[in-house]
Amino acid sequence: MNGIPLINGFAYDWGEIAFTLAGMPITGIIAIDYADKQEVTNNYGAGRYPISRSKGRITCTAKVTLDMEEVRAITRKLPNGRLQDCLPFNVLVAYIKEDDPTKVHCDVIHNCSFTQNSRAWKEGDTRKTVDLDLVPSHITWG
Repeated sequence: MNGIPLINGFAYDWGEIAFTLAGMPITGIIAIDYADKQEVTNNYGAGRYPISRSKGRITCTAKVTLDMEEVRAITRKLPNGRLQDCLPFNVLVAYIKEDDPTKVHCDVIHNCSFTQNSRAWKEGDTRKTVDLDLVPSHITWG
């Protein structure tokens, strides 16, 4: 702790996230997780230590947890109800600062496809959420 309180104002929190999937605002989002990872390798020559470094492929992952009603709303718009047959779509995650709503930080998860359409229930469930893995092409950060 630096001992100087509230210099930078408010931190981002879940309440400031606005989420759209294929242009549709989604309010029944429970969680989103996305990342990109790049292959980075050391190149060796004379001696024991690397003499250079190379960068390879960038792979992206994404996962979203939605309320069952949101999943049903999406599947109703599809001809056969299979999420996997949905055309590739972008996911926009906008972080809107409460103390300055004119400054919006947006991440775009591009060309997403669903990999499954599943449901899991257990005794005592009072709210149904659905975990859905996405396959994105790339992510534009901020």
